[in-house]
Amino acid sequence: MNDILIPPCEECKNKNKLFCGLTPDHKRHFSKNKGRNLFKKGQVIYYEGNYPNGLFCIFQGKVKISKIGLEGKEQIIKFAGAGETLGYRALMNDEPYNATATAMEDCYICHLSKNAFMGTLETTNRLSLNMIELLSKDLKDSERKLINITQKPVRDRVAEALLILKKQFGFKEDGKTLNATLTRREIGEIAGITTETAIRTLSDFNKEKVIKLEDKQIVILDLSKLAYMANMDPDDPDL
Repeated sequence: MNDILIPPCEECKNKNKLFCGLTPDHKRHFSKNKGRNLFKKGQVIYYEGNYPNGLFCIFQGKVKISKIGLEGKEQIIKFAGAGETLGYRALMNDEPYNATATAMEDCYICHLSKNAFMGTLETTNRLSLNMIELLSKDLKDSERKLINITQKPVRDRVAEALLILKKQFGFKEDGKTLNATLTRREIGEIAGITTETAIRTLSDFNKEKVIKLEDKQIVILDLSKLAYMANMDPDDPDL
């Protein structure tokens, strides 16, 4: 990735749900109190168990959020991309991060100081409402994941994992290749299954012509069928 210039917050074109509706003055205040960092692919942005001293906002790149479970196995719990904010729950609760954030590719990320964010949160209704909406969505997503892990069969979970990637990162220019490169192990971590099971299930999907495997790339051949397999609405505009 070539060096790029990260603009001030008031000039940023990324859509950020947390900062949506804030005045230019608020954004200028954030710009004065933020740092700009390049995280290389595979570099950890923050570790589970460490305390936050601010918020991370992704300007460019892809990030995975993961936890270490039983027997030291990694479980991917979330992805984030350009315009999304990281670490806000730990900051709000004044507690350690409950997961680790890692760059999936070279990422340009801003870091907003704790004092600047919390000071604005205490005086700005719009920012407070945006935070409530984000936390509510997190709770809804956590409830859905719990149901999926305990009730959905393996094939359904793998199909949904692919749809999560499509929703989060979209397709490449061809309109069918997932715009994210993950290992079979990482796909298994999303679905909560072993690497071997993920490999076998993806191979089955490939044979059934629902997807096409091209090295590390995954091409979605039949999005409607994949949604049906995941027990999701194929007409959902988010898919």
